[in-house]
Amino acid sequence: MLKKHFDGLGFRKDARDDPKKEKDGDKEGNKDDDGFPAVHDCYMIYGGPSMQLTARQRKRECREVFAARMAVPQYLSWSSTPITFDREDHPDKVVAPGVYPLVVDPIIVNTRLSKVLMDGGSSLNIIYLETLDLLGVDRGRLQPSAGGFHGIVLGKKALPVGRINLQVCFGTAANFRKETLTFEVVGFRGTYHAIIGRPGYSRFMAIPNYTYLKLKMPGPKGVITVSSSFEHAYECDVECVEYGEAAENSTELVAKLEALAVEAPEPKHHAGSFEPAEGTKKIQLDPNNSDGKALTISADLDPK
Repeated sequence: MLKKHFDGLGFRKDARDDPKKEKDGDKEGNKDDDGFPAVHDCYMIYGGPSMQLTARQRKRECREVFAARMAVPQYLSWSSTPITFDREDHPDKVVAPGVYPLVVDPIIVNTRLSKVLMDGGSSLNIIYLETLDLLGVDRGRLQPSAGGFHGIVLGKKALPVGRINLQVCFGTAANFRKETLTFEVVGFRGTYHAIIGRPGYSRFMAIPNYTYLKLKMPGPKGVITVSSSFEHAYECDVECVEYGEAAENSTELVAKLEALAVEAPEPKHHAGSFEPAEGTKKIQLDPNNSDGKALTISADLDPK
């Protein structure tokens, strides 16, 4: 397509160059409107997070993408089960498709939680410290967190209290799935019991339908369907909005949230740069010449 575009060949001849088409133009009427559109240009969007990769990260990513195809494919677990949505999944009524959140009721540890948000836009699973106390989970089980995340206070990075592995179960006694998910534990209050993001979707190989407010995943005895109601989703959405407005109008609540967040640091380096590791020292290349030229070596090495 690009070759034809740059060669100036186009994708269709002008009607003036085709007398037969010009003659039959009136017979065809508006058939061209129903046909496949002729493509004349190609526009692309590129960049995004990949622009921030270092040279080493870029090389590793390139190797993963262009790695040789395995002779024997390695399929993920549960990938053989097809998941579809059709008229049988259609609820009695569909109110404002895509507006209300998908709220499910999985069993976490040994308790069924009625307000767990399935958030396909989140890159991590979140659970609140208050929820852990309700589940009776000992805080001593918390492990150090890998880092903070954004989206709680604008321009600031929230620091989790820690992380914890919890067993999550979907389905009924007749057909259920149990998987262990890693949750980031946060100390502030939320309107949901927990939030399951993309890592949870991938772990369960789950497929959401935000129009029907249903979640499907493969199970040992067929596809497991987890349903929500528009009434429950509406109540959760209203509660979330009211809490957000209260947080905006309450200086005390905002101060508490900001206390749990830190300023997002500016990036230190550009792609391809590096920072010396800890435990290093500098030695002058020429002790008799104080031109400032120095070499960085390990602190354990002899300067000689």
